[in-house]
Amino acid sequence: MELVEKKYFEFRDEIYRYLHHEFTRLALRRAISSFRAARDKALKAFPYVKEERHKLIEMKDRVIDNLDQWVEKSMESVEKAHGKAYYAKDAKEALEITKKIVGTGKTVIKAKSITSEELHINKYLEKWGNKVYETDLGEFIIQQIESRPMHILAPAVNISRERVAEIFSRLAGKELPPDIPKLVKFAREFLRDKYFEADVGISGANAITADTGSVFLLENEGNIRFVTNAPPVHIAIVGIEKILPTFRDGSILTEVVARYAGYNAMSYVSIISGPSKTGDIEKTVVYGAHGPEEFHVIFLDNGRKEASKEEIIKQSLRCVRCGVCMYECPVYAITTGYWGYIYMGGIGIPWTAYVAGGFTEAAPMAFTCITCNRCKVFCPMEIDTGEIVLRMREILREKSFDMPFLIRSMNRATVDEEKCSGCGVCISVCPFDIPEFRMKEDKRVSYIGEACLGCGNCIAACPSKAIEPYGFKDEKIYGLLEEALK
Repeated sequence: MELVEKKYFEFRDEIYRYLHHEFTRLALRRAISSFRAARDKALKAFPYVKEERHKLIEMKDRVIDNLDQWVEKSMESVEKAHGKAYYAKDAKEALEITKKIVGTGKTVIKAKSITSEELHINKYLEKWGNKVYETDLGEFIIQQIESRPMHILAPAVNISRERVAEIFSRLAGKELPPDIPKLVKFAREFLRDKYFEADVGISGANAITADTGSVFLLENEGNIRFVTNAPPVHIAIVGIEKILPTFRDGSILTEVVARYAGYNAMSYVSIISGPSKTGDIEKTVVYGAHGPEEFHVIFLDNGRKEASKEEIIKQSLRCVRCGVCMYECPVYAITTGYWGYIYMGGIGIPWTAYVAGGFTEAAPMAFTCITCNRCKVFCPMEIDTGEIVLRMREILREKSFDMPFLIRSMNRATVDEEKCSGCGVCISVCPFDIPEFRMKEDKRVSYIGEACLGCGNCIAACPSKAIEPYGFKDEKIYGLLEEALK
């Protein structure tokens, strides 16, 4: 219990330290505003994606309910395509496999991959005597300051252009202005040679299809193309929940992820089905043409199968890493990835507990979420994070990991009975079935009790403006939270 309390106070102190950090607040305000506008524009342009996502949910659930079967089929397909398939029960096994493939004294380039973050792979690659370069711009920035990702799509979302200019100026040995295009150009020029000097490229995967063993990788920067194509060896580290039944399913995921991430289309969609090959001489297929000679896929469990056994928790494995939930989350808006370990935000709570970190790391995260459920409203996979968090708290209490709520609304939503028309809209929009009717002096009014979880749906929907918004006591934190909710 002492360890749990220690972890809670460390977590609390770190959160409070960054609440009023000028650069963090500035960068987040810019990023959240830009993301929401881009996401809304993409969904308006391609409205059918809202239906396509239901097909994707069905596919993901099929796999989650039968992980062993789909892992076996996927590994067979990779081998048929002349790749090498491995199954890693945990991070230790994945690292052992990686070490055997990479060896020592190599130059390794990496694409953005939160799955590889579970392994703390950069630390181990360097420990084994290798040189490692992150090539995603955000990952490259945080690698220079030895930090960690603060968002699954935009790892450096908390770092302003002014701070990036300082970081790159030190690397360049000259002063660079806080001009974003010029900063991007510097990173491009710095990394260009590294792609062709590298011995090994390591990537994750947005999906891998069981029928063909094809790895789908979605990006905008173009770095993943280099990482997976220029070096002679490509290693893909793939969480087993990324499996989709068919190649066609991968195209549906591509559209859903792109639009919910705020893009009409990703600049690059790479589909890798084995090592490079040619059949141009007498139609004789030879493996190892212009691209990689070796293609290795490590299927990583690391707690995913255990999470799939919990009826409520398993829906978290649907996550396609679009990042919507974080940009809509009022708590993330004031804490960034400091509300997390490797996986962050509300969705990061079950991922931390079961996959990367353990229940001790997950405990303070679970009691930080305000269960407003904005994340569920916007999630393309309809993951009920609020329900998951409540279940996580039950599990944590069973394990004696109970602790104070770090962030909690005090008054919740209340009804001004004089204004209330008794229309019942609040009852229809509440995801938790909390509002109810009651009679007061022969007038039907709505009543919202102490069970309110503060999602805010009723406040937005009430036509007579009879439902009053949150009231927060702690000036230090709740003022910022109230601002984020607006």
